[in-house]
Amino acid sequence: MRLHSLHEIDNTEGTVQLHDVLNGGQLILHPSPNPHDPNDPLRWPRWKKHICFASICAFTFLTNYAIGGLSPAFYIISLEYKKSQTETTGLLLWPILVLGAFNFFWVPIANYFGKRPVFVFASLLLCVCYLWGALSKSFESLFWSNIIAAFAGSSSEALGAAIVNDLYFLHERGNFLGIYMNAIAGGNTVGPLICGFIITSLDWRWHKWIAFIFTAINFVVVLLFCPETRYDRSYIEVVAARNRSVESNLASPVSDEEAGNGVPAEKVVSSTAEAKVDYSAFRGEQLPKKTWAQDLSLWSGVPKNTNLLELFIRPLPLIAYPAVVFAFISYAVSLAWVVAINVLNSFILQAPPYNWKPSINGLINIPGIIGNLVGAFLGGWVVDRYSDWRSRKNGGVFQPETRLHLLWISAIVVPAGCLAFGYGVAYSLNWTSLSVYSSMPIPPHLLTAVHRFFGYGMVAVGLTAVPVATMTYVSDCYLPVNADALLLVNAIKNVIAFSFLYAIVPWVTKTGYVNAFGTQAGVYVLIMLFAIPLIFFGQRIRHATAKWKIIL
Repeated sequence: MRLHSLHEIDNTEGTVQLHDVLNGGQLILHPSPNPHDPNDPLRWPRWKKHICFASICAFTFLTNYAIGGLSPAFYIISLEYKKSQTETTGLLLWPILVLGAFNFFWVPIANYFGKRPVFVFASLLLCVCYLWGALSKSFESLFWSNIIAAFAGSSSEALGAAIVNDLYFLHERGNFLGIYMNAIAGGNTVGPLICGFIITSLDWRWHKWIAFIFTAINFVVVLLFCPETRYDRSYIEVVAARNRSVESNLASPVSDEEAGNGVPAEKVVSSTAEAKVDYSAFRGEQLPKKTWAQDLSLWSGVPKNTNLLELFIRPLPLIAYPAVVFAFISYAVSLAWVVAINVLNSFILQAPPYNWKPSINGLINIPGIIGNLVGAFLGGWVVDRYSDWRSRKNGGVFQPETRLHLLWISAIVVPAGCLAFGYGVAYSLNWTSLSVYSSMPIPPHLLTAVHRFFGYGMVAVGLTAVPVATMTYVSDCYLPVNADALLLVNAIKNVIAFSFLYAIVPWVTKTGYVNAFGTQAGVYVLIMLFAIPLIFFGQRIRHATAKWKIIL
């Protein structure tokens, strides 16, 4: 096995010319689409891209909807099957571990055989597992239906983000990854909200029935309208990079101060435009467009000069990249703190002395949904526009580190939310401690509810804002190996999140909610501080690590 450096595969090291300052500030498309192949996913019609993307979002939403969305029923399930709080929360905690661990299985399989056959099979398996869960008659049967469903759903954790990179250009990446992350997070917030009303009106099993129906519909969409998105563009990028004279000096980009304000640009040109690239350098004649029947094929060949064993090993060395490490650690805590609230809240609010109905308990997810939407907007659309603005000021040169500049918002909002939730729950559980509010006109129970609601919403901002920014940053830096890098991010963050969540019940029992969630706030701030060296020294770090021969 011969090891390569990232520089041998992609000499841009993530720094690219996003705007052509010599041609009216026109937008340059990255990656370069193949002008001779209408089957290139980057050249698909927008509707075709969006259907494929929407089906992937639906798949990952339904994975989390049926598994994580069941949390309002945990208290009822614990009474029905006579299980402890720790045993019942295992319905969510162990699937979280499976969702991460089996990325190491699905991604190499998809890189070798293609993404389409993986998603077709996984969609069918997920559908069967939800039917199984709806018909389950014992706790063990329900538990294993969730485990196998998580195995199927784990196929989307890293591959979904990789498909965003297959379908959309660099300047669109953050926005669509934000939508994708909202689909993941939405399953954990919309799911419990809906489940609460289903439990009150019907039965918790109907939550699984609804998931089964929508998963079956999505399986049909995946089967009929989602072609293979894997595409070899290594030759295209070599030719395009050789012909882009502007990018020859990207190792020392123009600074903000030297570039001035830049120029406005509304037109869009491809990085393979006639002025820059000699089309004759591309191999072959114009290729015929595939028919719909050909698009439905489950076989797209296997890569040459690569075996399956290498693909299973290939992601592991990428953990040496600092951007990957920061991405999975920051994503892990963002996920763990939100899921911790989901795991705990039904045992707090449905038990005495409150005895809330599941439908009312589910309403606590409304601020979570709002937080997810705000976070995805900040980490996706806002960061895309901000990065574009910075590239204009930087002589048209895009630096991936601009993706991280707005993380300070999450670094403030999420810890504040942890403290608000922790204090809110603590005062609710210990009525004597509410005497400090006795002189306030706000009723104590309303005050603590406000703490919990606003706290949850603030914590939920980080669940989408942080991973969207960091995963897009990883994709920008390591695009040739983005599927493997994102595999590590998604797999390891779930393992870390599982470790925190496995200990959450004994943790809050032993130390109390104020200490537990106060510690979470401190840990979050500490992790976010690691973005600072990446922001200031990221280009130097990328230049140094691009020479490491760690890629198979």
